[in-house]
Amino acid sequence: PWGEPGTGAIATQAQTNALFGPDGLEILRTGTTAEETIDILLGDDSQREVRQLGIVDADGNSASFTGNETIDWAGSITGPGYAIQGNILTGPEVVEEMERAYLEENGSIGNRLLAALLAGDAAGGDSRGRQSAALVVFREDGGYQGCSDLLVDIRVADSDDPLGDLQR
Repeated sequence: PWGEPGTGAIATQAQTNALFGPDGLEILRTGTTAEETIDILLGDDSQREVRQLGIVDADGNSASFTGNETIDWAGSITGPGYAIQGNILTGPEVVEEMERAYLEENGSIGNRLLAALLAGDAAGGDSRGRQSAALVVFREDGGYQGCSDLLVDIRVADSDDPLGDLQR
């Protein structure tokens, strides 16, 4: 995931193109919407059908793209201020439950994101099982001593209980 206060947030997965993060933020800085940014990033991408991309712009507009050749189940849900997507999931109920939890949770953005991850996992999550999880939150001057915009960056890799570790 990539983000920048006053600009937006971007997540790319499936056959990830890591340049979509920094390139997408650069495009968003020009004032394009989330949907326009997706169109630009995927415009001449010969591998677009194996990619998944979600963007929320500074105005809260959101957009998501799931290519036709991503591994089932793959899809997304978007709404004001959020874009939820996943691939190799047990089914659409995963993103539906993530949306429900995100919208129902009160509290910080970090708490809302964690609630969404936990709900998605409880609904079936990744059909391959659980191995990793991440929670990243950006806020202007939110980093240690205000030296960066990275407020929260917790990543768990290669764990039997990644969401438990993330919660801890």
